[in-house]
Amino acid sequence: MQIRVKTNIPSSRVLAVIMGGGQGQRLYPLTKERAKPAVPLAGNYRLVDVPVSNCINSGLKRIYVLTQFNSVSLHRHIQQSYKFDAFTGGFVDILAAQQTPGHAAWYQGTADAVRQNMRHLLAPDNEYLLILSGDQLYRMDFRLLMDQHAETGAEVTIAVLPVRRRAASSLGILQVAPDKRIVRFVEKPKDEKLLDELKIHEPLHSQLHLGGGGDHYLASMGIYLFNREVLIKELDNEKADFGKHIIPDAIARREVRAYIFNGFWEDIGTVRSFFETHLALTKPKPPFDFHDPHAPVYTAPRFLPASTIHESRIHESLLGQGCVLDAVVIHHSVIGLRSRIGKGSKLREVVMMGADYYEDEQQLHEDQITGAPRIGIGQNCVIERAILDKNVRIGDRVHITPHGKSENADHALYCIRDGIVCIPKNSIIPTGTAI
Repeated sequence: MQIRVKTNIPSSRVLAVIMGGGQGQRLYPLTKERAKPAVPLAGNYRLVDVPVSNCINSGLKRIYVLTQFNSVSLHRHIQQSYKFDAFTGGFVDILAAQQTPGHAAWYQGTADAVRQNMRHLLAPDNEYLLILSGDQLYRMDFRLLMDQHAETGAEVTIAVLPVRRRAASSLGILQVAPDKRIVRFVEKPKDEKLLDELKIHEPLHSQLHLGGGGDHYLASMGIYLFNREVLIKELDNEKADFGKHIIPDAIARREVRAYIFNGFWEDIGTVRSFFETHLALTKPKPPFDFHDPHAPVYTAPRFLPASTIHESRIHESLLGQGCVLDAVVIHHSVIGLRSRIGKGSKLREVVMMGADYYEDEQQLHEDQITGAPRIGIGQNCVIERAILDKNVRIGDRVHITPHGKSENADHALYCIRDGIVCIPKNSIIPTGTAI
C-alpha cells in the first residue's frame, strides 16, 4: 500500500477520463458482444471497475468513461454501479462516440477521442485532466502522482513502470534524466543497440532498488496527467493517439516528467494475458490482492445468495457469488457469478465467467422441450485450459481441451487463441461433444 503524505493539487480540480472506446480485437471473442472495459474480471468485477475504483480511492469522484464499440453492457454496468449523492458533485458518466457537425467520424485513437469530447471535459473547475486506460489491473493512489506533478512544475506527468528487457520490445519505453524529466520516447523498440541506449542507468537504477539480474527499462503505463491549457494546445491538431503521437511530440517542447510506479501492473489486452492473469490471481499470494481494506475494488451490488457447494474439492481457485457446485473437482480456476457445475465434472485451469441470470421454471421447461442444456456445465464434464464466457450451456459428458490442437483456430462452436480454448458468450455445446 502506498503511503501518501500530502496533496498539492485538490482532487476537486482534477477530472479523470477513462479510455473505453477501443475495439479490443486482441481480446476477441471476449469482446465479440461487449466493450473491452466491460469484460468480466476475477469472477466478480469488470475491467473498468479497476480504474474507477483507483479514482474513487484517490479522492477523484468526477469521472468520464469514453466509449465506442459494443458499449451497451458497459453503459449498463456503469449506471448500475456508481451513484454518488447529490451534494458531493461526484459522477461516473459515459461519453459515447457520436456524430456532430464538427466531427462526423468515429474515434481515430485515444487522443482523437479526447479531442472530440473537449466541450464536455473543459468545465472551469477542471484545471488538470487525468487520462487512464480501461483495461489494466493495478492499484495506484493517484494523489502521489498529483503531488509530484505539482512539486516538479510539470506540464505533463506520465506514470511509468520498470520492466525487464524481454518485455521492453512490446511497450512504449521512456528515457528519464536523474530529475525524472523524460528526454526520449520510443514505441516498442526492437533494435538491440537502441535497447542498450534506453535501459535505466545509475544512479536511478540504485534509487529504484531494482537489483541485478539484467537490464531494466521504464515503460509507459498509458496514464497521463495534463495541465488543462497544455492539453488544449497539444490536441489542437489531427494527431490520433497519445502514445504514438502526442506524448513523443510533447517531450521535445514541454516539461514532461515520469512518475515511477513499482507495484503490480498488467495490461489485459490479449486472451493470453487475460487467462494468465486470472490463473495468477488464484495463487495463495496473488500479485494483486482484492482483499485490501484500504483500497477496495468497487462494482455493481447484485444481492446474490452465498455459493452452495456439495461434496466438492476446490484447490487454489476463486469462486464468485451465487454459484451451485455439486460433487465437482476444481483446480486453479476462476468460477464467476451464478455458475452451475454438475455432478462429477472436473475443471483445471478454467476461467468460467458465470451467468447474467438464473433460469426460472418456465425457462427450464423450455430447455427440456428444445433439448438444450441448461446454463452452466452439465454432469461428468472434463474441461481444461479454457475460457467459458457468460451464459454458456454445456451438456453432459463434454470434454474440452486445447491439447493436440493448433495454437490458434476457429470453429463454429469455439475458437482457440494462444493455446486457450474460448467458448463465446451464449454458446451451446451439446451433450457428448469433444473439443
